[in-house]
Amino acid sequence: MSETFQVVIIGGGPGGYVCAIRSSQLGFKTACIESKNTLGGTCLNVGCIPSKSLLNLSENFNKVKKNFSNLGITTGKVTLNLSKMMKAKKKSVTVLTKGIEFLFKKNKITYIKGQASFKSNNEIIVQEKNSKKIYKANRIIISTGSVPTSLPGIKIDEKIIVSSTGALSFDKVPKELVIIGGGYIGLEMGSIWKRLGSNVTVIEFLDHIVTGMDKDISIEFLKILKKQEINFKLNSKVTAVSLVKGKAVVDYTSNKTNVREKIHADKVLVAVGRKPNTEGLNLKKMSIKCDNQGRIQVDNKFQTSIKNIYAIGDVIKGPMLAHKAEEEGIAVAEIIAGQSGHVNYNIIPGVIYTSPEVASVGKTEQQLINENIKYKIGKFPFMANSRAKVINETEGFVKILADEKTDKLLGVHIVGPYAGDMIAEMVLAMEFGASSEDIARTCHAHPTYSEAIKEAALAVDKRPIHS
Repeated sequence: MSETFQVVIIGGGPGGYVCAIRSSQLGFKTACIESKNTLGGTCLNVGCIPSKSLLNLSENFNKVKKNFSNLGITTGKVTLNLSKMMKAKKKSVTVLTKGIEFLFKKNKITYIKGQASFKSNNEIIVQEKNSKKIYKANRIIISTGSVPTSLPGIKIDEKIIVSSTGALSFDKVPKELVIIGGGYIGLEMGSIWKRLGSNVTVIEFLDHIVTGMDKDISIEFLKILKKQEINFKLNSKVTAVSLVKGKAVVDYTSNKTNVREKIHADKVLVAVGRKPNTEGLNLKKMSIKCDNQGRIQVDNKFQTSIKNIYAIGDVIKGPMLAHKAEEEGIAVAEIIAGQSGHVNYNIIPGVIYTSPEVASVGKTEQQLINENIKYKIGKFPFMANSRAKVINETEGFVKILADEKTDKLLGVHIVGPYAGDMIAEMVLAMEFGASSEDIARTCHAHPTYSEAIKEAALAVDKRPIHS
């Protein structure tokens, strides 16, 4: 006899496990099905968490090796123990994934391991090793995340040609690393391996890095990364990657001149994007509608074309970000409970965890121009921020965009130290409809990096104090 639940979530990533916890809090008998061996999805296992661990560890290694002696800190010979670094990364992941299992037990959520597929609109078949079980549910939420994509003719083998998953687990530092794609993932991975000793070359199809970023930030960020000796081949199309004697040969062509060139590499990271992970769910059989990019179509209540089946996270439209999925997970659970769950898609922050970090929320300047919205700009450099100067982290700036008439905040873009944490103040401000004057009139502790936000807000009205 099959077990029946009020809510079943397919996928235990950030959207799925958060949705399961909130559903249980709201009194629903809840189950979460996960096909991998651990909870947490891509983010915790092979994405956000392990990459941030390696970004932190590689940055510490880089500082000890290159910066400490100039600051009066003398060390002995600095060497890299990559296997130990990977163990530290693995430990971080294990602690967090086990933590989610604890939260499931605490919230009385049934954790089902296996590959899920739909049998009907309220029945799910779960393949568990050598057996199949059927579970019934009043409502089902699809939260199966995304998987890396590649370019035509380029096959990822996770040995020489790798996705971000493979790039997080190299057993030795590649002498030559080529990264195809100048987006968030490629630049973070490039930063890690550059610090650890790789010669890194990024090949990007467009004439700028990080699509969708404010142009001023993109230009400044590129300058900083070039100073860190990461090589860039912009406006270039990769046409082939071939394997020769255990190494890769990357063929690419300039979009401007049509000149063909080659780069030889020990490893090639393909970081050209991700696609919804819906294979094996039987969506076609269920007549669940998807768009031409394979994303599940949902209404403003996250309902698919079948009313009791919902979808959240990377499988639906919107930025493929863990925190976006989490917000949707909470919202859909509350909607099912009859509450007014809601996600404000206009103020979902994006962060790149390089050094310095990059963070943004709201509209870019180009978007405002395209939408014919009149705006004011306030900018303030970290070079003029006292905390940044004493810690010797002065690269970058804060840029604030405000409505010309109402002064309402429209967008905030930061390249600089701790940008990912600093952006939270501006997300909150924009959630409550704040103006740049509200920020300018708010007391910020001294000396802190956040004073650069206050100064940028003052600069909107052309009255900064320290520049």
